Amino acid sequence: MSLASIRLGIAVRFLVVAVLAALTAGCFQPMYAEHADGTPALREKLMGVELPPLDVPNSSHEARLGVEIRNALAFKLYGNATGTSPTHRLVIRIQPARSTLMTDANTGLPTSENYGINAQFNLIDNATGKSVMTGTTASRVSYDIPGSYQRYARARAFRDAEDRACQEIAERIQTRVASFFFAGA
Repeated sequence: MSLASIRLGIAVRFLVVAVLAALTAGCFQPMYAEHADGTPALREKLMGVELPPLDVPNSSHEARLGVEIRNALAFKLYGNATGTSPTHRLVIRIQPARSTLMTDANTGLPTSENYGINAQFNLIDNATGKSVMTGTTASRVSYDIPGSYQRYARARAFRDAEDRACQEIAERIQTRVASFFFAGA
C-alpha cells in the first residue's frame, strides 16, 4: 500500500465520521433546557407534582423514613423553589427491610448488616384522576457495626444507612418521573 492510499483512506473515514456527526447534531436536546416554542420546560412540569405525605402510621419508624424520602424528593423536584399549582400527584408506599450479612464468631452478634427500602410509586393526573405512570424501585445499603458494646455507634450507623437508602429512593423516583415528563408519554 502506498502512502497516498493510506492518507486517502484516513480522509474518507474522517469525512464519514464528520457527516454522521452533522446528521445527528440536531437530535440532542438537554433534558432541563428551556423550550423556544413556549411549551413548559421540564422544570415547570416537575414543579407541578404534588407530594402528599406517605401513608404510614404516625409516630412509627416508617414515618421518619417517609418524611426523609418526601423531603429529599421535594428538593430534587422543586429545588429551593416551591411547587406550582399541582397537575399530578405522586403517591409512594415503602417497605423497609434489614438483614445480617456477617456475625462475630465469638459473640454471635452481627458485625455487618444490609438495610433496604422497597418503594412503589404511582403518578396520578389530577385532571382525570387516572394513573399515568407506576413503578417500583429498591435501595440496598450496607453498614458495619463497630463492636458489640458500642450501642450508640451501632444506632448511628443504622440511621446513616437509612438516610442513604432514602436519598437513593428519592433520586431513582425523581429520575423516573423526569423521564416520564421529558418523553411526554
